[in-house]
Amino acid sequence: MKNKKKLIRITTIPISLEKLLENQLRFMGKYYEITAVSSDKTYLESVGVSQGVAVFYVEMTRQITPFKDLKAVWELYNYFKKEKPFIVHTHTPKAGTVGMIAAKLAGVPYRLHTIAGLPLLEAKGNKRRLLDAVEKITYACATMVYPNSRGLKKIIIEQQFCNSEKLKVIGNGSSNGINTAYFNPEIFFAQENQLLKTNIGITPDDFVFIFVGRLVGDKGINELVAAFELFSNPGSCHPERSRRASLQRGKGCVLPLKQQIGLNPRQTKLLLVGPFESKLDPLQKETLETIIDNKNIISVGFQKDVRPYFAISDCLAFPSYREGFPNVVMQAGAMGLPSIVTNINGCNEIIIEGENGVIIPVKDTAAVYQAMKKMVEDNALRNYLHQNARPMIVRRYEQSVVWEAILAEYKRLEHHV
Repeated sequence: MKNKKKLIRITTIPISLEKLLENQLRFMGKYYEITAVSSDKTYLESVGVSQGVAVFYVEMTRQITPFKDLKAVWELYNYFKKEKPFIVHTHTPKAGTVGMIAAKLAGVPYRLHTIAGLPLLEAKGNKRRLLDAVEKITYACATMVYPNSRGLKKIIIEQQFCNSEKLKVIGNGSSNGINTAYFNPEIFFAQENQLLKTNIGITPDDFVFIFVGRLVGDKGINELVAAFELFSNPGSCHPERSRRASLQRGKGCVLPLKQQIGLNPRQTKLLLVGPFESKLDPLQKETLETIIDNKNIISVGFQKDVRPYFAISDCLAFPSYREGFPNVVMQAGAMGLPSIVTNINGCNEIIIEGENGVIIPVKDTAAVYQAMKKMVEDNALRNYLHQNARPMIVRRYEQSVVWEAILAEYKRLEHHV
């Protein structure tokens, strides 16, 4: 242990250490003395035990909380001064800001920040200006900044958050890659798949669209639910919901009534796997009502293991507004599913149009509907996308390859000393 340099990894909440960086800390522990820093002390300690690393608790929030943030900076500054780490590596926006400022003040030689998405892109007015300023401070305090997709790197340069010389995409992108031995459809058998289907109300002949993630507005859930409603209830139109869901594109009803009749030759289900968030980005009232009322929409809440739900599904529907490099799209692909994704960074790097999925415009209910319709009706296309889905993920994003690329970056820094 004495021969290992100290590496501190920080996320705002410990579920990011557990899920977004799953098992990466354990791997890096072979080469460095690791400490994981996050909020929620009890949860953090359980992550430390599972990963075999030390932990340090600091209260952090995902909201704008200046006094709590200053306190977190002070606590981290004192901790860094005492521990003298070789590298501080932060993930998630708030952890990045307080971690990079504290590490800069404490004189940590290598201050690394990985960007897995930019929530500020959806902000407006004074809030956007404030978040832009904070982002620039974070990057200024870092010695290297790692966007986890090429599209994200392009956005950072366009927004002039920092000099391009400080930016680097490691490997093909992704913060953690994907364990394709774990996310493998061959380890799930038809009998257990059918049992799960029966338990949650899916028949053997149903076509199942799946969404995995937080059920919030900026994941495109309002558009997804409005589009799916047309599958379940052809001939109905919900002008108010569709108007709100597609506000930026000026749409009223998703499709003319005559185009809606008879477009559901096969019974479809929409499987929602993930928690609702009522505070940060709640769904529209009409969307929540539809999720409750539509018998073909099945919401199973947060699931610790999402693989069984991928195993009973036919296609991932992921119309998110913004992402860094979405694990869900890689997971679905590794499980052999084609994907419908929006044309945003990360998604449009994992998915290649017409090869392993379909790419649609952002915030466009009609586009979601048409992509779902195509996926259900065009058997030849769907089978082609399906056969490509897993091999394309294995080839480009296998987890061990990503870990080795991150480790190589750390070792490169050691040679600079």
